[in-house]
Amino acid sequence: MTNRVRERREARGMTQGELAAAVDVTRQSINAIERGRYDPSLELALKLAEEFDCSVEQLFELEE
Repeated sequence: MTNRVRERREARGMTQGELAAAVDVTRQSINAIERGRYDPSLELALKLAEEFDCSVEQLFELEE
């Protein structure tokens, strides 16, 4: 799965720590998601999409 978490976070001028606090996870979790080493749960994906005011589909995409 590919994602645009880093792109959206940087566009907002947020640090990984700030985003982590906003969605109630650790900074390490955000780092792992951004690097593609961890696929978030549905709940976390929804929280991230809400934080960035976009749909989950705009943030995450399945690779073919």
